[in-house]
Amino acid sequence: SLLQSGTLMRKKSLISTSQTGVNNTAAASRREVCTLIPEAWRFDCYPERGVVVTKELCEARNCCFIPASSPSSAARPSGRNGIPWCFYPPDFPSYSLVSINDTSLGQRGTLAKEVKTYYPADILTLEVEIRHETDSRLRVRITDPSNSRFEVPISQCCTFDLSYLNSTVAPLFYADQFLQFSTSLPSQFIYGLGEHRSTFLHDVHWNTLTMWARDVPPMEQTNLYGAHPFYLAMEEGGNAHGFFLLNSNAMDVVLQPAPALTWRTIGGILDFYVFLGPDPGSVIEQYVEVVGYPAMPIYWALGYHLCRWGYNTSDSAWEVVKNMRNYGIPQDVQWNDIDYMDQFMDFTYDSSKFATLPDMVKDLHAHDQRYVMILDPGISSTQPEGTYWPFDEGLRRQVFIKDAEGRTLIGKVWPGLTAYPDFSDAVTHEWWYDNLKRFHEKVPFDGLWIDMNEPSNFLDGSTNGCPSDSLENPPYTPGVLGGLLRAKTLCATAQQKQSIHYNMHSLYGLMEAKASRIVAKRPFVISRSTFPSQGMYSGHWLGDNRSQWKDLYTSIAGMLTFNLLGIPLVGADICGFSEEPEEELCVRWTQLGAFYPFTRNHNAIDMKPQDPTAFSPLARTAMKQALLLRYSLFPVLYTLFHHAHVHGHTVARPLMFEFPKDVKTYGIDKQFLWGKSLLVTPVLDPGVDYVDGYFPEGLWYDYYTINLHLREGSVIPTQTPNLTLWVSSGQPLHLISALSDDGSATGDLFWDDGESIDTYETNQYTYIIFSVAQVLTVDHENLPSVSVVASFQPCFV
Repeated sequence: SLLQSGTLMRKKSLISTSQTGVNNTAAASRREVCTLIPEAWRFDCYPERGVVVTKELCEARNCCFIPASSPSSAARPSGRNGIPWCFYPPDFPSYSLVSINDTSLGQRGTLAKEVKTYYPADILTLEVEIRHETDSRLRVRITDPSNSRFEVPISQCCTFDLSYLNSTVAPLFYADQFLQFSTSLPSQFIYGLGEHRSTFLHDVHWNTLTMWARDVPPMEQTNLYGAHPFYLAMEEGGNAHGFFLLNSNAMDVVLQPAPALTWRTIGGILDFYVFLGPDPGSVIEQYVEVVGYPAMPIYWALGYHLCRWGYNTSDSAWEVVKNMRNYGIPQDVQWNDIDYMDQFMDFTYDSSKFATLPDMVKDLHAHDQRYVMILDPGISSTQPEGTYWPFDEGLRRQVFIKDAEGRTLIGKVWPGLTAYPDFSDAVTHEWWYDNLKRFHEKVPFDGLWIDMNEPSNFLDGSTNGCPSDSLENPPYTPGVLGGLLRAKTLCATAQQKQSIHYNMHSLYGLMEAKASRIVAKRPFVISRSTFPSQGMYSGHWLGDNRSQWKDLYTSIAGMLTFNLLGIPLVGADICGFSEEPEEELCVRWTQLGAFYPFTRNHNAIDMKPQDPTAFSPLARTAMKQALLLRYSLFPVLYTLFHHAHVHGHTVARPLMFEFPKDVKTYGIDKQFLWGKSLLVTPVLDPGVDYVDGYFPEGLWYDYYTINLHLREGSVIPTQTPNLTLWVSSGQPLHLISALSDDGSATGDLFWDDGESIDTYETNQYTYIIFSVAQVLTVDHENLPSVSVVASFQPCFV
């Protein structure tokens, strides 16, 4: 087994070094051994931040100390963004496999070591369980047999070639608040590891990615809103595998150019899955089978959404909706940010500035449109007793998170001093539902936007601070923004139903999303904070981006990454959230955003309007054309979401998924596919009249003038677009075929009523496969780019 072979190698290393003795000769030999370790294979032995690592500090840990030769590393001796100066020698103490027994699913064994390491509460004896769960999935659990430890409370739904998963490259650590293991990688092509702003393909040159949910606008080298300890790795020849560490504690993931990867977390257990693929699409299917398949969205979720912070009145929001109709621009959903609330308090609306809000929602429904409003988890705690039901009832039912002393923890967000619901408690779900129901009777909203749910706090910890202990200040703190676990969130020592916040923090958004899906029809929820399995309960938007061309580009990598993570309903704020976009940027962003799986235009308070009606006639027409194109392709998009829901497929898809043997596709994140057939090549730079794109092998037919191409061998269903998807979905369906050299093409369509739960599971749907099988002699010079082969009326079953 993997562990047996790794332990054998380490035993040999320990034997060879023990025979040298402890003397000057041995010390010289040790230095020589240290110099033989290539820089790319040096694993950091002193990862703590804020410490100037000296030779004395390093050697006190029995590690090698060699200043890196690279000039760029001279000022970065810690190795977090450069070659580590202090690194593990080959004989650094680690665990040995002392027993192993077969079980019905695999093996169970005992790991032990004799020498404690430099982290406190080192656990010397561990239990390892290896489960061969399927022919393509292996699970390994390493636990402390003498004490129970926190495990992530989410449900998880053979011969293995694991030569690429080599864990002998660095020692295993398993202390109370420091768990670390490393593995070599088969290549430098690593993806996933959300949520971070980066290119789609991660940089493995001494790149540390921190995971700990945080309210911060997207920026590089920063832990953002969600935590997803999953990566996909491409291998030689186009194969792929995946790795998922089921752990919710704060962690660092270190990539280095060996190539190799180190997981470093400060709690829980080591519980990880290996997915064998063999192709990248299969890896994602296998991952989603474990964390949960994404929900099938309600049909109008795939329309155009419009929002802003700063409508100021319901009448001004309503006016934008009317202008969109007058200009014939599609819109399915109107949103409101926190300005609709009375003093920013959840489950209220301002009865003066937003007095006509119920009327606006009634008007939206009369036009087959929908309404979504924001909710933040922080509940105002300062209202006079008896005047604010959500807080009064929350206190009565004891739904709020408590501090280390058992008192309601008070932080601060938009309404002022606030309490935080504990969504790990079923009682809180009932209270949350009651609040939603009471508010729905006043304003019949159709979906929820759950924001600030990292959870965000304008204070560090609470109004009373936090205790000074090892939970608040662990022996090792990952590279979280602010340097403290409590930075702009709750105390790590805060008490929740299922565990302390130290363990539960990054799960907060997931658990709020679970509480928000209790409705009769398919619920619509968009969450800022996410964790594995989030796709079962909500979609995601990429946060408070800026109105910059760079943000336009990085949104593609974010969209593709979340499709890998099983959350396909994802998009960025079109035109950017903060700052004011120039007209050209907003046009280009709308053209790209028309192909986000989730399409919403949203901007910040005190900024000029950026909805399509706010721009020149030429720009408005370009935006309208892009959105009408999206609406005409709704049958394609809806079918792709069906395959995501049933099979775990991606919707917005990296090119390498369809062309895994073409290495040129591995780093592409300026283009993407819808499914396997539609290639999108957006304009991402100002003032240009051309784009550079890559066409993988095969014929690609020019579909439209905004760089959309249809792959040979494809049949796609389309519809005549209208102002809403409900009206569009009643139009005749058309089939467009792009023939291969032999004149063949295939495609499919999933169709149901668009809103009932579990239509696939209860056989309340229509599924059609299209095929063009006749072999033709194709004259490519005279062949039209598309050919209509059939049209018919849709039917609902």
